[in-house]
Amino acid sequence: MREFSQPNHYLLFTDVRVALEWRIMKTRLFSWLGKEFVEIVGEGKSGMPADRAADDLFRQFEAELKVYGLSLDNTARLRVWGRDKDARILATTARSKILTGKRRAASSSLISREWFDSEATAGLELLAMRPINSGAERRPVDFKPARNYLCYLQYDSVVFYSGYTSTADTLHDQVTEVLKAISGARAISGGLTQDFRKTGRLSVFLHRSQSLSVVKDLLAKEIWIDLANVEYRRVDGFAGEKYLLEIEATAAIR
Repeated sequence: MREFSQPNHYLLFTDVRVALEWRIMKTRLFSWLGKEFVEIVGEGKSGMPADRAADDLFRQFEAELKVYGLSLDNTARLRVWGRDKDARILATTARSKILTGKRRAASSSLISREWFDSEATAGLELLAMRPINSGAERRPVDFKPARNYLCYLQYDSVVFYSGYTSTADTLHDQVTEVLKAISGARAISGGLTQDFRKTGRLSVFLHRSQSLSVVKDLLAKEIWIDLANVEYRRVDGFAGEKYLLEIEATAAIR
């Protein structure tokens, strides 16, 4: 099981909890962009169907967030993990029923057997943010036409872009298309007014069959990206059969 990656000097506190019956959960607090974040990573109960496991995790996460004075209303990004394709679909459906309305957040859904430390079929990575003031703007923005996940979430001067993918034939072309899509979303959200190299991060999820060096070489050619602020993770699959990678972006807009 993996957690959201942030530079070590941002880390304030780490709390690791292992529950009974192979229900595993980790909580971490850190600061970034002048904000406080709470990250919770959990695996569902072994032997439980993926949709029920995701529901159960959301209940646990809600209780955990309350410890820090937060709730699911503060969710900024959610990653759904499935051991296989069917589990990913079931867990993603559970997400769409719980994170609704203003609770909607940037999201990704991924397949990976190696992500799990147990025999669970579904897991979640939730990132919540404490806004500077309780009246801070939280604006979920859809694609046009709308999809079953957000284009991005604008939350108290930070923008969380969902995982973007492409159906191009080659990895080279998919990386190019995804970066173009992220740049387009940054323009719409007002993110181009800020230096992404200083205030932004990318998370790249790459299919195990693909070359990481190809992705790194292409990212290195983009002047708006600082490779020191890019994380890479290997996965077994995505929502679409043709997808070879998925890239998330997070950045300040003012």
